[in-house]
Amino acid sequence: MEDFSFGRELRLLTPSHYSRIFNEPARAATPLFTLLAKPSDQSKPRLGLTVAKKRVKKACQRNRIKRLARESFRLNQHTLDNIDIVLMVKSGIDEQSNEELTKQLTKLWRKINERCKPGAPKPPPFKKRPNKSAKSTKQTQ
Repeated sequence: MEDFSFGRELRLLTPSHYSRIFNEPARAATPLFTLLAKPSDQSKPRLGLTVAKKRVKKACQRNRIKRLARESFRLNQHTLDNIDIVLMVKSGIDEQSNEELTKQLTKLWRKINERCKPGAPKPPPFKKRPNKSAKSTKQTQ
């Protein structure tokens, strides 16, 4: 019988776990979520969550989103390869229903798993947007 728990071994816990993924990850996105992932040497997929206060103001809403994401990951973990995933949210997510969030997450698990397979095309290098404050200082000079 398959184990559907979400124990400590299925979580990204330290800053070094997260920073490894932020360096040239595979990406998948919807209007509400962005997933970053990389293949892992662990025996199971692992999940890290970043729900910024800047994007979701109320703590109860941040907790609801994290709870739904963990539950969706827990139920879909057996369909995923050994990859490390960081889930980030976008603005406006706190206005969505639980059903909509779950539907988008289920779609994203499948998409990110395909993009992390060996032989999948490499993502283009990420270009940082120019800093708005740097633009305004250049204009004033």
